[in-house]
Amino acid sequence: MQAPFPIIFEDNHLLVVNKPAGLLTQPSGTEQESVEQQAKAWLKVVRNKPGQVFLEAVHRLDKPVSGVVVFGKTSKALSRLNASIRAKQTKKLYYALVEGGPSASEGKLEHHLLHDDFFAQIVPAAHPQAKRASLFYRVIEQRGGLTLLEIELETGRYHQIRAQLAAIGCPIVGDDRYGSRLPFEKNGIALHHGCLQIPHPITQALCTFEAPLPASFQKKMNSTS
Repeated sequence: MQAPFPIIFEDNHLLVVNKPAGLLTQPSGTEQESVEQQAKAWLKVVRNKPGQVFLEAVHRLDKPVSGVVVFGKTSKALSRLNASIRAKQTKKLYYALVEGGPSASEGKLEHHLLHDDFFAQIVPAAHPQAKRASLFYRVIEQRGGLTLLEIELETGRYHQIRAQLAAIGCPIVGDDRYGSRLPFEKNGIALHHGCLQIPHPITQALCTFEAPLPASFQKKMNSTS
């Protein structure tokens, strides 16, 4: 049985996949399919597992976002992976194709966000529910009015990259929720989780998991140049 999406890594403790855009990471209580459900069904067959399959995402990607997602295959692994994230022992790199481009070739963005009904709103730092959001960006390529950015997260807020890039006038291509005027691939936006570094939950060796940039990014840049 072929895996329903690319498998980046698997052992007895971890399953790391390249999530396609347009698919939920975890079940939402609706009829929409999720990576977690599909991965459980696949593991049950290919690993010949009786009963329920334990599998839970360590982090979540928004439905229209693609890229690296790590699952714990045991409760012990999940607990240790979550502890590593809380201790900031991870490094996350994202790639975003945006309209326009930032004023500098690299820099740091810092805002304060308020999570409100599937939307992250930029608010003053003094707002009582505000949460600080910080990221670093670097320009990789510019063409045809579009810019490809590499982004390293310092914090992990809801819709952080999407809201912060929109706030500086550079919405992610296809992300009409945050002001994009350009279409992208069906059910997706031009945001990709390309690399995650995290300690292995058992050996503690630093693991680097990578997912190649989707061809749709380059295709979009070529179509506008």
